[in-house]
Amino acid sequence: MASSNTPKRIVFTGGSGKAGRHCIPYLLSKGYSVLNVDLLPLDHPEVHTLKADLTDSGQVFNALSSHFHLSHYENPRGPGGVGVEKPDAVIHFAAYARNLLVPDSETFRGNVLSTYNVIEAACKLGIKKVIIASSETTYGVCFAQGDADYHSFPLEEDYDNDPEDTYATSKLCGERCARSFARRFPGTDIYALRIGNVIEPHEYKLDFPKYVNKPETRKRNAWSYIDARDLGQICDLCVQKDGLGFQVFNATNDTITTKEPTAEILSRYAPNTPITREMGEYEAPLSNRKIREVLGFKDVHDWRKYVKV
Repeated sequence: MASSNTPKRIVFTGGSGKAGRHCIPYLLSKGYSVLNVDLLPLDHPEVHTLKADLTDSGQVFNALSSHFHLSHYENPRGPGGVGVEKPDAVIHFAAYARNLLVPDSETFRGNVLSTYNVIEAACKLGIKKVIIASSETTYGVCFAQGDADYHSFPLEEDYDNDPEDTYATSKLCGERCARSFARRFPGTDIYALRIGNVIEPHEYKLDFPKYVNKPETRKRNAWSYIDARDLGQICDLCVQKDGLGFQVFNATNDTITTKEPTAEILSRYAPNTPITREMGEYEAPLSNRKIREVLGFKDVHDWRKYVKV
């Protein structure tokens, strides 16, 4: 662990991607030191990118025990003979981000093997906090063939996830790996974030008017989203919150992406889907109640701040 007068150190995989390039600046603003592990560089002056193939276990072990910057060669030697401090946390976002980027078999191989390798290396290196990216797609509708219904609303973490597509299945396998290693290494916290549709700041003007005015197009995302900057907040809260072992958290903003109240939208577009509890008037169907109650998440970037209704 970092000493009390040095910033906490985070290895962030996939930090050059759509979510990571907003999460990392948020973490830096909170005082963390970050190493980005990715195949592409991150354009940020304070962050070094280490290029690594995460499906190669040896590269992963090396990446998680690496210097964060060339200047760190100036550090005095530590007890192990080198001047490398152990990271305080690993945040694993690197993955094929959806189906049809590569053949399905490669999506499964790459996503599952990289997640296994990252969790295994972190646990065996004694890193006590691991946060992995799971997905909204695990709820089974996003990449279903044809029109499909959810089992019930709201979508919460105890849902019976049964997706049919390869990408979502790979993410469920990552959750199972996380649960297994958390049991195998007591005292290690491994949190899986079921991340909603990630929205970057420029996308409110570009895409959100269609989301709001054509709600029939948003069933596959459960009329929910996560602002990329608020996802950075969730990562920070996960790093701060210790002692929970294995956990799954939906990572979404508070509200539904429609002008109409939640009950009206669900009755119109999902009339056969039962509702298992009373929901807030504009509560997102992919509910973030757990991260609000357990982690203290506060929705900062509500879409209504950026889109005229």
